[in-house]
Amino acid sequence: MSAPLLVELFTEELPPKALKQLGEAFARVLQAELKSDGLLGTDCTTEVFATPRRLAVRLSAVLDTAPDRQFDERLLPEKVGLTADGKPTPALLKKLAGLLQDESAVARIKKVNDGKISMLYLPVAAKGQTLVAGLGVSLHLAVTKLPIPKVMSYQLTFSTDTVKFVRPAHGLVAIHGNTLIEVGVLELDATCVTHGHRFLGSADIKLNHANEYENRLKEEGRVIASFDTRRAEIESQLIAKAAELNATLGDYTALLDEVTALVEWPVVYVAGFDAEFLAVPQECLILTMRTNQKYFPLFAGDGKLTAKFLVVSNMQVADPKNIIEGNERVVRPRLADARFFFEQDRKSKLETRVPQLAKVVYHNKLGSQLDRVERLQQLAGSLAQAIGADVALAKRAAYLAKADLLTGMVGEFPELQGIMGRYYAQHDGESAVVADAIAEHYAPRFAGDVLPQTPEACCVALADKLDTLVGIFGIGQIPTGDKDPFALRRHALGVIRILAERALPLDIATVLKLAHAAFPAGNIIANSDGKALNAALDFVTERARGYLREQGYTPQEVESVLALMPPPREFVPRLAAARAFLALPEAAGLAEADKRIRNILAKSDAVATVEIDSTKFEKDEENQILINSRSLSVEVDGKLKAGDFSAALLTTARLHQPVTAFFDAVMVNAEDMAVRANRFALLREVAALTNRVVNLSKLAQ
Repeated sequence: MSAPLLVELFTEELPPKALKQLGEAFARVLQAELKSDGLLGTDCTTEVFATPRRLAVRLSAVLDTAPDRQFDERLLPEKVGLTADGKPTPALLKKLAGLLQDESAVARIKKVNDGKISMLYLPVAAKGQTLVAGLGVSLHLAVTKLPIPKVMSYQLTFSTDTVKFVRPAHGLVAIHGNTLIEVGVLELDATCVTHGHRFLGSADIKLNHANEYENRLKEEGRVIASFDTRRAEIESQLIAKAAELNATLGDYTALLDEVTALVEWPVVYVAGFDAEFLAVPQECLILTMRTNQKYFPLFAGDGKLTAKFLVVSNMQVADPKNIIEGNERVVRPRLADARFFFEQDRKSKLETRVPQLAKVVYHNKLGSQLDRVERLQQLAGSLAQAIGADVALAKRAAYLAKADLLTGMVGEFPELQGIMGRYYAQHDGESAVVADAIAEHYAPRFAGDVLPQTPEACCVALADKLDTLVGIFGIGQIPTGDKDPFALRRHALGVIRILAERALPLDIATVLKLAHAAFPAGNIIANSDGKALNAALDFVTERARGYLREQGYTPQEVESVLALMPPPREFVPRLAAARAFLALPEAAGLAEADKRIRNILAKSDAVATVEIDSTKFEKDEENQILINSRSLSVEVDGKLKAGDFSAALLTTARLHQPVTAFFDAVMVNAEDMAVRANRFALLREVAALTNRVVNLSKLAQ
């Protein structure tokens, strides 16, 4: 018989940040285990439920007993199990006895030859698993395989036994259609009774059928069981309340997920705080409300914070006055703390805090934060000089960039580092360029984040990331697998994005060498060999590979550009050129010819400095390829100076016919060594021309 199966584990309040993942994992393991037992009917669907006090799943079509299963039991090799005349050996009879089979089973034995040995198999039928037995095992696995952040040990009521789980569990529901399934887990026996909201709903709700679950909980228990449904309800109420106040919610997605895991019956209320707190930077107030209190700040049309916020409560009452006033009383001291930190921090200038960074360890092998600041100053100055930015402003921003780490506000809210540095720099009278660079030097903080805006900010941001990359690679702490404690992948991608999207005239190898040069003599990094720097270069190049692939370019196109390692600002124009080139009918032939030329030159022992001597030409095709390549070289030079990579590469396609004719008529490895060297020199000149935009051989199929 097929019927819906409901399983619910009722607990004390579960970790909110892990709730959605816990609910999905609980359902996934149960579904997978029951499926492997053959207990799921056709077209069985899975519904996941998760609230602060329960994990539940309903499978729409579950069998009470799985179908019997036919399979072949592997016995013995034929030469061991049967005599020469086909009679069963004692070994075979003993094997059959172990399977509760007598000698009559020999007639049903099959012989299977896998090409190496002939094996004996016995067709048998296994009784299908019962739901009671299957669910008992599946429940245990579902509980033990949960991605639990931290396991609790708790003692059972009226017992000395101890149980380990994410939170104390108090109830288990297991209903198949309208039938109770007698299973147990975590020292709990299954019942048909679930439980409603702690204060608003019925304490006990006896279910008559698995399909009643969410409706009965909602009507009688005041619980919205589905995480997604509850999230949508909260979002709808938030948007409606914000619209009533002509306000917006800003970026609320992450907080919405967390709040959904905190309530079972969400109700949104409007509260406020004293407008005088708006004198504090709004980032501080927003972080305080969202992080500490789980409130939703409200913003005016211009993006400025208002003195109103929204509270998602787990209580629906006729008069919410006490709830609103209670939350306002709670947030007031938090905002007062933020104001206190802000006012106290501004009493000391950022520049006076910098020497104190000598007491802050950056890394025991890389020195203090002050040591790092000195490296950042030098590196930011070198980068600024290279791109034509203001060197003095870039070095000043790098000097002050880490000073806000010693402020009270950043000590309380580390997420505000850089942001508070900008406010304090503005208060100190620093240049707007310096203040902005302090705030932006951590950018991009995550995938898709905005980049630093000014050239000076780009220099400080690059310096911050490059110093980390070179330093951490230099001490051998290279990321492995998914472990990346220093966020080197994010730093590497940040370097690529800044160089490429801000169109800076720098290549990856150069900026890494500048970062290495910023480490003073005697430092472990300055004394290291080039292996670590090469490893860092390979690491950043790999991030560039992924960055370009995500933009839709093929591996073939990407490799053709990265083989030349041009400045990242040229990546996309060169890739566009490669794509346009591949559309030409001559493309495949010229790419293959280039690959052939590379292979020939790689095996040649001719001196690379040999000059082309036209008097040694024996074939007209040699002269024609020289005339064509030098004529086209002038055109390519002009197009590259104009930055037109596509036109430059398409111009080289006109070498296809002369190159083809050359290989058809000329034997490169001539017996005369002088003629051979001359032909190698000719091919080197052709390869130098055809590979000025991309490595053509990488485009060969």
